Amino acid sequence: MKSFASSLGKSKQNKFVQLSASAVTALALASGINAANATTIKIPTAKEVISTSVQSDQAQPNINQLETSEIKYQAMGVEPIIPLILFGGVVIFVPLVFGGLVVIGEREVGIVVKKFALTGKGLPPGRLIAMNGEAGLQADTLAPGWHWGHWPWQYSVKKEPVIVVPQGQIAVIVAADGAQNPPERILGKIVDCDNFQDARKFLTKGGEKGRQMGFLTAGTYRINTALFKVITSANASTHGMNPEQLRVYSVLPDKVGIVTTLDGLPIPPGEIAGPTIEGHDNFQNGQKFLNGGGRRGLQEQILLSGSWNLNPWLVQVEQVPMTEIPIGYVGVVISFVGQDQEDVSGAAFTHGNLVNPGHKGVWVEPLYPGKQPLNSRIMKIELVPTTNIVLNWSRRTERHSYDAQLASLTVRSRDGFAFDLEVAQIIHVGALDAPKVISRVGSMQNLVDHVLEPTIGNYFRNSAQDYTVLDFLTARSERQSEAADYIKIALRTYDVQAIDTLIGDIQPPATLMQTQTDRKIAEEERKTYEVQQMAQTQRQQLVRETALANIQQEMVASEQSVQIAELKSQAAIKEANGQAEATKLKALAEAEGIRATGNAKAETYRTGVQALGMQGYTAMQLMQIIGDRNVRLIPDIMVGGNNGTSNGLVDGLLSMILWNQTGHNPTKTGAIPPPPPSNKTEKHNGSQIISEL
Repeated sequence: MKSFASSLGKSKQNKFVQLSASAVTALALASGINAANATTIKIPTAKEVISTSVQSDQAQPNINQLETSEIKYQAMGVEPIIPLILFGGVVIFVPLVFGGLVVIGEREVGIVVKKFALTGKGLPPGRLIAMNGEAGLQADTLAPGWHWGHWPWQYSVKKEPVIVVPQGQIAVIVAADGAQNPPERILGKIVDCDNFQDARKFLTKGGEKGRQMGFLTAGTYRINTALFKVITSANASTHGMNPEQLRVYSVLPDKVGIVTTLDGLPIPPGEIAGPTIEGHDNFQNGQKFLNGGGRRGLQEQILLSGSWNLNPWLVQVEQVPMTEIPIGYVGVVISFVGQDQEDVSGAAFTHGNLVNPGHKGVWVEPLYPGKQPLNSRIMKIELVPTTNIVLNWSRRTERHSYDAQLASLTVRSRDGFAFDLEVAQIIHVGALDAPKVISRVGSMQNLVDHVLEPTIGNYFRNSAQDYTVLDFLTARSERQSEAADYIKIALRTYDVQAIDTLIGDIQPPATLMQTQTDRKIAEEERKTYEVQQMAQTQRQQLVRETALANIQQEMVASEQSVQIAELKSQAAIKEANGQAEATKLKALAEAEGIRATGNAKAETYRTGVQALGMQGYTAMQLMQIIGDRNVRLIPDIMVGGNNGTSNGLVDGLLSMILWNQTGHNPTKTGAIPPPPPSNKTEKHNGSQIISEL
């Protein structure tokens, strides 16, 4: 940059003109004259000249002369404004034309264009900015103040406002000149050039053309806009950018920023993200990131909550929520980046690898409940419930939805019936067992689909063939206990604890169920009838008891009568027994008497026979019998027909009537009636008596 003294040194030929014009320099400064671009000139008054901040000892006499001249013209009656204008024009024109004066305001920067060079030296090929006096856009700019020696026929000075980057924003830079970018880079490297305010340093220290990795933060900058194009939020739309890209990037609370870099070395084969690089202040210093071996693409490192000055041409950030591990869960980390796998699971665990944190694979240590700032693009968090999990083989689904695809089991019994069986399984996965489960099966859903579903389903399908449908209906608790014991042992090999196995609804075939239902209804009806019968019996008993209560007195009397009758009967029996005994004894006595009598009679008969002889003794016995029994030897009425008459029968009947009327009634007298008359003639001899007897 050129100062007042250097202008005098370089323009010795014009030294006299410059000294003579020093009196009016204050006037030129206040007027804001731009001789280089021929802008409109405003002529200041003497009062404005006095109020300027730049004062000179040489200017004081000229000001006094102006005041003296003004008084003289007023005394002569001539208006002083016209001479003043003429004098001011001469005073201003001379330094502008012959002194090459350029005045730069406090918030301006002068961009110098040299129209020609006296030496005839031109710019090297491929260069836009001149640094060694060549014609063209100059690297050096004009700071605020007076600058001499920029004659309008050789220089053109364009005044540009200073660059202001507001608070909370950044500005990115595009360099129009500089070294060529390497093929593997897309952003120009950062060089020490006072935040792009020193174009000469930028070019001499190897600054590269194109988009720059460096950027401007909040502040005011004097930038050579001929070399640097500054993009702020105010003009971002005209350069194909979104104004939001040029704001200080803020990561919200409870979120993390997933970083993707657009420049750097390629990511090595087999990796999906660049490794963590130290010392670049969370990607705010892009040059340190690249110097440390930063890779382009997805980064392992994340941005936490806060505000960050990030170059949008280097860094893109995606905000995602922090990984939350709810209460009752642990998070098993499956890392896709990190050091090579080094299995620490031990020889006994042969179903996968477990690695220490920071290595690639399933981490052996789970994450416990809380919010974790993790990069979800390079690692996966598999949530594992540490509370009891209920899985339903039915139409019901729990909130965790692990059993959404499970349905009731269709099994076949020993008697050939197919029926549906609902089952609920309660399992538990310990916090320290969770990495083993995930390493073995990959996820909790895989555990349900690939382990629990076939294990439990096949057990019930196999065990159902050993029992009938009615066995499941009548002895389901036993079937449930058997299933729980088997499944507990089977799941333990998968590092899963089986808490309980529950058999839910059993849906036997409709026909069998109808038969059982009919049987049950019949049984219930039978029971109902029995109950009703018992009720009727009880009712009858009640009626009987009521009737008995009503005739209790009669019953007592009857009972007493019965007891009396029983006693009488017993007495009669005893009396009869006594009479029978007496009769028996009497009979025995009579028999004994008869025997004795008979013996005596026999003895008498023998004696009589011996004495009288057989016939004599017999006749004597007959006569005794006839006498004992009152046997009549001569009839009371004799009817006969031997006398030659024919009225014997009539006489007999008349004789009977007369007999009866005379009182010979045997019922009255007690005599034995005579035998009825006989038509036969009874001979009155011994043979006839024997016949009657």
